[in-house]
Amino acid sequence: MSKIYDVIILGGGPAGLTAGLYAGRSRLSTLIIEKGQDGGQIAITDEIENYPGQMVEGESGPSLIARMTEQAKKFGAERCTDAIKSVELEGEVKKLVGTKGEYLAKCVIIATGAFPKPIGCENEGKFTGKGISFCATCDAAFFEDFEVYVVGGGDSAVEEAMYLTKFARKVTIIHRRDELRAAKSIQEKAFANPKIAFMWDSVVVRVDGDDLLNSMTVKNVKTGELTTVEADEEDGLFGLFGFIGYNPNSKLFEGMLEMENGYIKTDDNMHTNIPGVFAAGDIRVKSLRQVVTAAADGAIAAMQAEHYVSNH
Repeated sequence: MSKIYDVIILGGGPAGLTAGLYAGRSRLSTLIIEKGQDGGQIAITDEIENYPGQMVEGESGPSLIARMTEQAKKFGAERCTDAIKSVELEGEVKKLVGTKGEYLAKCVIIATGAFPKPIGCENEGKFTGKGISFCATCDAAFFEDFEVYVVGGGDSAVEEAMYLTKFARKVTIIHRRDELRAAKSIQEKAFANPKIAFMWDSVVVRVDGDDLLNSMTVKNVKTGELTTVEADEEDGLFGLFGFIGYNPNSKLFEGMLEMENGYIKTDDNMHTNIPGVFAAGDIRVKSLRQVVTAAADGAIAAMQAEHYVSNH
């Protein structure tokens, strides 16, 4: 018979790791299941400036996550790498079925986060990884001294564009509106950066190339005018980075949990509509998706799980 854990945490990002830390400290038998690397989106974030208590002189996503992982481990949270394919969440014992086996628990904390939205242009899939990327820290070095384009106008788009200027010779932000949505302090840095240019009121409608991306068609949303952007002949390619938001990783729970636009609904204490099932971090309906709010969610979810286990 498989071991029945007090709590299984799905996801090893800031919400899941914080939940693991709190659950472990509460002496709950805890298993964290993560299908890839720890950290979720933060693992591909170059610079963090707004997490309380971080290293002020400079903190990267990977360095912060590495310490979170160690902390969760210190308090006894077990770890498992697996991709969960189906779940049974009703009843006293919850069952999760992965590619490597089945996992049982009295309660489950869902912290599966979100993933980048596609740019939405023709041929996008063909050039993803061949010029199109959704992770500046992963792929910036490939575009040393090349031209790079960034789609988006929010905080992450502008911050990633500034990071890309460390590598690319020129970075152009393509935004569907005529002003950025990013925080004013971030905008000021971008406007002051001589390597950053802007294409306003514009969307990418098509990308082309032989093996690598070297051409794209951009449409002006106000005039309908189409512009073809070609790579410099000597370069032979350019980079296109998409930062237009995220989609929740919630497909597994459709039809079971109450959702809003794919995000899981919870109360203030992270309870979903199924007893013993909690959601934390970017996966849930909330007004601010940041490391600090994910960590707070994880802590609350773990304490509620402890309360649930003690009373069942």
